[in-house]
Amino acid sequence: MSTQVSCVINEQPVSLDCQPGQTLLSVLHNVLGMTGTKIGCESGSCGACTVLLEDNPVCACLVLAAEMQGKRLTTIEGLGADAGLHPLQYALAEHQALSCGACGPGMLMAAAALFKQDPQPDSSAVAEALSGNLCACSRYPQIVSALSRAVTTSAEPGDCSRAALARVKREAV
Repeated sequence: MSTQVSCVINEQPVSLDCQPGQTLLSVLHNVLGMTGTKIGCESGSCGACTVLLEDNPVCACLVLAAEMQGKRLTTIEGLGADAGLHPLQYALAEHQALSCGACGPGMLMAAAALFKQDPQPDSSAVAEALSGNLCACSRYPQIVSALSRAVTTSAEPGDCSRAALARVKREAV
């Protein structure tokens, strides 16, 4: 017996027909075709499937789809959707911090949650926020450094907004 669930995903209202035991990760990939959220361990150990549920980082493999009723979800597809790259995505690309990209979406979502709570985190706070995300390429120092610079390269201290990114890009030209 399926359950009808209404929620908001990436600022869009969505109505889902969820099967018993079906995870949010399964719905994202198999029902909605949203494959930016990566499939990893499927036990909550690697962080590859990190998404923001009500602005809090969670592993989509551990959330039952039926629990989404009335909730707001942001996936990697929604992070920078309306203006191109999000400042955190831009920082990782600019500093070539990712090797293969398997861990990138989860790390970006964990970092986005941190930056929403603390617009001026230091590198130790960034490292702590990413502690639940595994990287097989062992690029943690580069990733933490790039994400920490997302704050320092913004026009205003702590301003990791799209407007700040546009100012930084204009100044770099």
